[in-house]
Amino acid sequence: MSSPTPAKMRGIIQPNANSKDLSFTTLTTPTINPSLGEHLIHVKTCAPCAGELLWPKNFPPPNPHVAGVIISGPKDSPFQPGDEVYARTNYVRPGNAREFTIGVTDELAHKPKTLSWVAAAAVPVSAETAWQILFIHAGIAGDAEADWSAAQDAWKGKRVLVTAASGGVGMWVVQLATLLGAEVVGTCGTANIALVQSLGAKEVLDYRSTNIREWAEDPTKKVDVVIDCIGRQSLEDAWWTVRDGGVVLSIFQPPKQVCPAEYTGTGVKDVFFVMEPVRRHLESITKLVELGTCRGVVDSVWPLEQYEEAFKRLDGGHARGKIVFDLSLNQ
Repeated sequence: MSSPTPAKMRGIIQPNANSKDLSFTTLTTPTINPSLGEHLIHVKTCAPCAGELLWPKNFPPPNPHVAGVIISGPKDSPFQPGDEVYARTNYVRPGNAREFTIGVTDELAHKPKTLSWVAAAAVPVSAETAWQILFIHAGIAGDAEADWSAAQDAWKGKRVLVTAASGGVGMWVVQLATLLGAEVVGTCGTANIALVQSLGAKEVLDYRSTNIREWAEDPTKKVDVVIDCIGRQSLEDAWWTVRDGGVVLSIFQPPKQVCPAEYTGTGVKDVFFVMEPVRRHLESITKLVELGTCRGVVDSVWPLEQYEEAFKRLDGGHARGKIVFDLSLNQ
C-alpha cells in the first residue's frame, strides 16, 4: 500500500520575478485538477536550463525538465499511478525543483526503460528542442511538421553547422541531424572535441582556435543550415558560414539581431523559436533512446540543497551536458 502524499514538500523558489537568486524552502504540495489533464508527479530528478532565472516574469522557474512517478491523474489518462514518466513541463506553471509537481497529459511521455532517473532528467527539453528544429522550424522539409521519412529525404546530404555542439541542445541536434543523413559540423571547446565527434559530427571546430568566418572563406565549407545554441558573438560569426538561400536558426535570440552590418549573403532565412512540450515528439525520442541510437549526457549530479553551487556550474557556460538535481540525495 502506497504512503499518503505529504502536505508539505522541499523545493526551490524564485522569490520574485525580478530576482536572480533562489531560495530553498518548504512548500505546500500542489493539488491537481484532473479535468484539465493534470497529473501529480513524485519528482525523482530534475534539470535546470541555462539562463532560466532571466526568463520573462510569466515563466516561473526553475527547472522545466522532470522525471518521476505518477501519483494521481485523470482516470482515462495513458499515465496511471506508478507509471514512470519524464517531461518538459510548460513554462507558465511553477517549475519542478520540488518533491511533487504537476504535468499534463499532452506534455508527458513514458520514461525510457533503459535510463536511470538521473539520465532521464537530461533528455526532455534538449531533445524536444532539437526535434522541433529539425522536423519543423528549420523548414528544410517544408512549412509543416515532417514525419521521419520526409525529414530524412529533406536533410540527407545537407551541411549543418551546430554551435555549442557539446551543450544540452547541441548534442541532440548533432545526433538527430546525423541520423537524418546530414553532414554535421560542430563547434565546442578543446576538451569536448572527442565527445562531439562520438555523437556523429563529421568535423569539429575548436571555437578557441578557429575563426569560423575565416574557415568559411573556402566556399566548399559553407553550410546549408546554421543551428545556433548560444547566440551573441558565436551567432554573429556563424552568419558568414551559411550559403546563399540557406537558413540561420537560433534558440537563443532572433538571428537578425546580430547579423553583421557588412554581411552580403542573399536569400537567407532567419528563424527564432521557443520550443513547446509535445507528447508525441518525446515519445518518439523515447523510442530512439531505447534503441540506443541517441543518448543524453549528464555533466554532474547535485542534491537539491546545493542549488547555488549547481547554478554556478550551469551559468559558467562550460557544463558538458546537463546538470541534474537528484531529490533522493541529502534527504
